[in-house]
Amino acid sequence: MFNLADPPPDFPENPFPYYDQWLRESPVCPQPDGSFLLARHADLSSIYRDVTRYISDKKAAFAPKFGEGSPLFEHHTTSLVFNDPPLHTRVRRIMTSALTPKALKRMEPGLVATVDGLLDQMPDQPDLIGDFAASIPIQVIGNLLDVPMSERAPLRDWSLAILGALEPTLTDAQLMRGHEAVSEFKEYLQDLIARRRAHPGDPETDVLTRLIEGDDGGQLSEIELIQNCIFILNAGHETTTNLIGNGLALLYDHPQQRDLLVHNPNLIDRAVEEILRFRSPNQFGNRQTTVEVSLGGYAIPPGTNLHLCIGAANRDPQAFDAPTRFDISRHPNRHLAFAGGPHVCVGLTLARMEGRIALQRFLKRFPDYAITARTHGGRIRFRGYAALCAELAR
Repeated sequence: MFNLADPPPDFPENPFPYYDQWLRESPVCPQPDGSFLLARHADLSSIYRDVTRYISDKKAAFAPKFGEGSPLFEHHTTSLVFNDPPLHTRVRRIMTSALTPKALKRMEPGLVATVDGLLDQMPDQPDLIGDFAASIPIQVIGNLLDVPMSERAPLRDWSLAILGALEPTLTDAQLMRGHEAVSEFKEYLQDLIARRRAHPGDPETDVLTRLIEGDDGGQLSEIELIQNCIFILNAGHETTTNLIGNGLALLYDHPQQRDLLVHNPNLIDRAVEEILRFRSPNQFGNRQTTVEVSLGGYAIPPGTNLHLCIGAANRDPQAFDAPTRFDISRHPNRHLAFAGGPHVCVGLTLARMEGRIALQRFLKRFPDYAITARTHGGRIRFRGYAALCAELAR
């Protein structure tokens, strides 16, 4: 039996053969701790849409993992992704109102300028993560919350530490750093929020001001406000960094697909969707059962934690033709990289826009780039690179 809490040594770097085996042999896989691992696209799609039998609340699972009342427990049980209505509804409504098509269109020139500025400064032998992919979402989310440029340096490290604590197993050092990151980020945001209350921004462009003011449904408590600001940065940073980094690696590894995109830039939207499917930035999600459910011949009791393997579902031959082939012309492409149902990623349109602009403008400038070395991120839940060393032909 595959044990997600104690995976084989090669699993973090190359989980895909295991995903294919699960889909063939055990798409509903019981775990030693009583949880279940799910791999089928149809099962995940159904679970994401059913908010009655499957909930996102993780208080019961996170209390023993983080310690009830600890910084990580407070964050991950208050943020949007691990909550159900009414908190989920209130916070999501405010965030959605800040990411309208009109607002995104207004953001696009600034995003283009950010990407072009990074490309202008790119050394001949860059790290495509540190010098490019990771810098874009930090600036975008920093702009959304109107974080002063001089105060953005710690944001990435905080995000990596907090999201890293969601891995199935943690070392004591990782757990301690996660708690420290939440506390440091929280302290910073308390000061930033106080400054913003004293000098509000334009709620049309400043998401922090919008979150502070609330809407007709009421205002967020101070803890809800702080923890969901942390969530906005984390959700928008790690996944978008991985989308861009994974895309650059995949296009290098599939030169025919890269040439096709270079000569047919109109394929960029489909290319982004295929990158999201083939190397989903977020490989796992979670739900908890509220009643007994039947999946794969198992009677699963209420209160059971379900590990939803997005990475496997996006390789399911029942949902995709030739799912192990990277094909930037693929259409339709009903991947689950952004989850689904009421919890579908609130920033999916923004992430797609960042991926589209970053990849398109990079390829226009450096179509013959070569990746010379890569360091995998080493995580199970989040799929990406810690470093992508490259050489650029100018």
